[in-house]
Amino acid sequence: GTAWAEGVGVLVVERLSDARRLGHKVLAVVAGSAVNQDGASNGLTAPSGPAQERVIRAAVQDAGVTFAGVDAVEAHGTGTVLGDPIEAQALLATYGTERDGQPLLLGSLKSNLGHAQAAAGVGGIIKMVMALRHGELPATLNVGTPSTLVDWDTGGVEILTEPRPWPVTEGRIRRAGVSSFGISGTNAHVILAEAPEEEEPAENTAPGPDGSTLPWLVSARSSEALAEGAAQLAAFVRERPELSTADVALSLATGRSAFESRAVIPGTEGRDGLLAGLDALASGEVQPVTSAVAGAKPGRTSSAPVVFVFPGQGSQWAGMATGLLDSSPEFARVIAACETALAPFVDWSLTAVLRGEDGAPGLDRVDVVQPASWAMMVGLAALWRAHGVNPVAVVGHSQGEIAAAVVAGGLSLEDGARVVALRSKALRVLSGGGGMAWLSVPEARAEELLTAWSGRVSVAAVNGPSSTVVAGQPEALDELLARCEASGVWARRIPVDYASHSA
Repeated sequence: GTAWAEGVGVLVVERLSDARRLGHKVLAVVAGSAVNQDGASNGLTAPSGPAQERVIRAAVQDAGVTFAGVDAVEAHGTGTVLGDPIEAQALLATYGTERDGQPLLLGSLKSNLGHAQAAAGVGGIIKMVMALRHGELPATLNVGTPSTLVDWDTGGVEILTEPRPWPVTEGRIRRAGVSSFGISGTNAHVILAEAPEEEEPAENTAPGPDGSTLPWLVSARSSEALAEGAAQLAAFVRERPELSTADVALSLATGRSAFESRAVIPGTEGRDGLLAGLDALASGEVQPVTSAVAGAKPGRTSSAPVVFVFPGQGSQWAGMATGLLDSSPEFARVIAACETALAPFVDWSLTAVLRGEDGAPGLDRVDVVQPASWAMMVGLAALWRAHGVNPVAVVGHSQGEIAAAVVAGGLSLEDGARVVALRSKALRVLSGGGGMAWLSVPEARAEELLTAWSGRVSVAAVNGPSSTVVAGQPEALDELLARCEASGVWARRIPVDYASHSA
């Protein structure tokens, strides 16, 4: 039977790379997750077995593991004669297969706390995180005989009627699934994994997110003061060989004021390169960059929030991404994920297009340039985030809007790929039926000029206070450009034969 409870649960979650960089203790890793809806069943509170199977399969696929790679599941487990058999059969049909002689171990925190309603799912996550931490799977209380409404012989699932050791085993990652099902028909399943062992950094160095040593940021009120400060810092570090270059980088970046005269010492050559850079700055061989922080008072670091702006077509260039594909593992990983997401909708390879390989289509095709630009933007956003630059807002235009939606979490990567690929294919079908032009006037002036071609040409984009793009029928655009030339308005045709962002 069900025992009702109440509660609240709190999780501290951040990117694994950020946690490592900041020295936070990692108790577990969210390896995969999925959410879906039941669809039709026999009532508001009645769960759907097929929907629960689907959410489990989706979470396991997201984690990139097999059913046998998950050791235990924290069940939703309400204790009802309707819900528990449906949940158990879904587990038997998924995790119960391919067990290699090791059954899935099944338990539920509700036997300890009751059904904490809105906090039930997070309670299960906390329980399995603690089980990973202590190396033991707790018993489920008050279970004498497993439910006779479930055919337990159809799969390898076993109820935790007593505590079981869950030791760390070399060569095998401990994983657990956590299920939570809502009264409205929402199903959620999360795969938790033990934290990977942290690799030992090279002596006195620590890599940044892309594998390189972190840079040192220095600043002062004047060039002379910056040179003197660089000499002092170099002497300080040389006297203390035990100092980590990453610790120095963190202190300089977060613990010091940002003044007008600045320099960045790249960490590509490690400790010796960093010290050599300070020596060059101290001797005057390298001149610092002098700048003022907008909106910041002298001696104070600007705390202005970061916004990512994603452009539309026209921002592309031949050779973009090739350097980052070779130098940044994070960027290369996201581009590979974008290529996989685009694959069902295109007949070309994203990596081949970016690298300009023989036989790959060029960026002159709208159904190539827009998905490629979208992938580039998503990859660059991931790279900035890997370096700790996180936006408070995102905004985009055209395919940049699709990239912004993915980065904000409004669209999944797969849905973003679908939208950008199919949208650009639609534009290719429409080729020849329209055109675009760039007018060097404010939007209001452009609207005045378009009055004679109402319904045939319209404003497509506002690039700036005196830069407006219009789109519409080719013949109407020709007439408009002739009018602009006669009126002394600078204008030019954009080399496309479709009318994006117009009726």
